Amino acid sequence: MGNEKKTERISTRIWLEEPEPDNPFAHTASCHGYDVYGEMLGHARWMEMLYLLFRGEAPTSAQADLLETMAVALANPGPRDPSVHAAMCGGVGGSTAAASLIAALAVGAGQLSGGREVFLAMEAWNNCGANLDAWQHRLAAPPDTTASIWPAPEHPPGFDPHGVSTATTVKQTLACLAGMSTESRLTWLETNRPALEAAAGRPLAMSGVAAAAFTDLGFTPEQGEMLHLLLRLPGAAAHALEQGQYGHKKFPFFGVELENDPAREAR
Repeated sequence: MGNEKKTERISTRIWLEEPEPDNPFAHTASCHGYDVYGEMLGHARWMEMLYLLFRGEAPTSAQADLLETMAVALANPGPRDPSVHAAMCGGVGGSTAAASLIAALAVGAGQLSGGREVFLAMEAWNNCGANLDAWQHRLAAPPDTTASIWPAPEHPPGFDPHGVSTATTVKQTLACLAGMSTESRLTWLETNRPALEAAAGRPLAMSGVAAAAFTDLGFTPEQGEMLHLLLRLPGAAAHALEQGQYGHKKFPFFGVELENDPAREAR
């Protein structure tokens, strides 16, 4: 019993490692049956690898193009976005790279343009599909979330709680993706956007477009939530690095104007 050799077992369908004959610590690697370093390297695109990891199958050319376009749209939410702003705080404060990215993930994980909002919007797509009546009913009577660890959403997921009209960037992204999608949700969303916005009482947000795109690509809400967090990190990283170079004197604090300023009234 004491001389028996233990066999290492890794339970995953995603990744297979085979030790090399002369070195048990070096491995060949396959992702869902594809030889990553022998076949994919130099031929597969980053988005194809991403799709393969999450879905377990290679995407079609149209699916890879759609995911790549969505990735470009999400890559940098900009310094006004709370997740990017959190990373900038890390950068200007001299935090490590990991700390700045973790700050962006933490702030960008919630129900205000974050990963959880995409999750909830994708659940709505799974339940309502391309049925306007179902969407109007869901928006008028949101599902009960008391059993969730998350608080009840303060606005309809996928819609902008602060917007007055649909942002130009949202309309441009939706139009581009709808022209590329081989499925129905993005094209249906573009056609029915005004009716959905009227039912929600708010304009469509980028998170709503992302939810439709991820659902068209066949991702689950859990996968879409994870992808949304991942694909928004490049902008957070770049702004954190830039802000670290600028220093605190150039940090873009947002000004607050008081309508009833006691100091001004005392004069």
